[in-house]
Amino acid sequence: MTATLVLIGLLALLALGVPVGFAMLITGSVGLYALVGFDALQGVLDSSPLSVASAFEFLTIPLFLLMAEFVLRSGKVDDLFRATAAWVGELRGGLGMATAMAGAGFGAICGTSTASAATLSATSLPAMIRQGYHPSFAAGVVAISGTLAMLIPPSVAMIVYGLLANVDIGKLLIAGILPGLLVMGTIIATVYILATRHPEHAPSVGHVSWSEKFSMLRSVLPILILFGVVTSVIYLGVATPTEAAAVGASGAFLLMASCGKLTRANLLEALNRAAHGSAMIIVILIGATVFGYFFALTQVTQNLVGWVGNLDAAPWVILVCVLFGYIVLGAFLDQIAILVLTVPMVVPLMASLDYDLIWFGVLVIVTAELGMVTPPVGLNCFIVARYAARPLGEVFRGVAPHFFAHVIAIALLALLPQITLFLPSLMK
Repeated sequence: MTATLVLIGLLALLALGVPVGFAMLITGSVGLYALVGFDALQGVLDSSPLSVASAFEFLTIPLFLLMAEFVLRSGKVDDLFRATAAWVGELRGGLGMATAMAGAGFGAICGTSTASAATLSATSLPAMIRQGYHPSFAAGVVAISGTLAMLIPPSVAMIVYGLLANVDIGKLLIAGILPGLLVMGTIIATVYILATRHPEHAPSVGHVSWSEKFSMLRSVLPILILFGVVTSVIYLGVATPTEAAAVGASGAFLLMASCGKLTRANLLEALNRAAHGSAMIIVILIGATVFGYFFALTQVTQNLVGWVGNLDAAPWVILVCVLFGYIVLGAFLDQIAILVLTVPMVVPLMASLDYDLIWFGVLVIVTAELGMVTPPVGLNCFIVARYAARPLGEVFRGVAPHFFAHVIAIALLALLPQITLFLPSLMK
């Protein structure tokens, strides 16, 4: 009964707009007080912030956020879209394909979907509309391409899942590479099909000489090298994800300096934004920790696992139901909120069904991507509409075909776990 009342209270606070970290902290504290009294609650509140903040793996988040901020201020992000557009822009729907590639490239630097969507809205969306692309077509491509940042390493959502599920973060980040490329390919294929069916919505752009193509490619070479170094040191076992994040942040700092953008204002703004993002995530994790203590005492997770174990249903049926639940939740909640609310309950369930937790984590992240473009919330669609000054309905219409294509990609990843687990299996 206590667990039910606390869950109702949590949902009520979220409905009132209370940030998820504080909502979980408040309701978890109330639940603990009701179950074990004030002294035990005080012990949990005294130890939880230190245990979360002192985790070595948590340093990965502020360092990757700092890397993203430095790269953003280097001015190289605009070059990323121009370079991809130069190479594939002559194809039918080429600028849309370039947006998907740029989304993957920026995701490899940024790690957060909302920042990726905002950046693409300011760069690729105006370029597509200037070239005669239908606004709805262009907005849909930008909104869905922004979600790649959740999957392509480094991904803040992946790191949060790894911390909550207690799985190897290095393997988890590397596991996102091939699924990320698959999702990028799915977006490109969808753009090509839509552009072929409605060529007036996606005209090709003018010819770009080979010398210009290679010149533009050279301009983004520092970003490609930075991503390659960060990913390689994790994959080869040379460095932990935290150490790789430090290398990435240092490299991004040097990149910003080499581009002549190392000013006091830029440096302070980058540090401030990275600190703000890190503080937001640590509050969420502290709230999740307190709420997790409450859940452990009520044995809700153990009861759920036992109940599912007694069901006369195949494991894949349960997996499909769980993934469908993530799509529904994604329509209303932010992806980080979804992870902290569900992972402590769902991961033990998946483990009891003998599913690989790294593979499942990638599936959860890919499914959560859909929530970023699903009505009524669809955070990426709101961001694109705001930054591009386009009607929200136009963005949702443009992203609808990509939603169904995304479902096909999720089905492939669920049916073929080796796509996700191949690279991690080769790691040292």
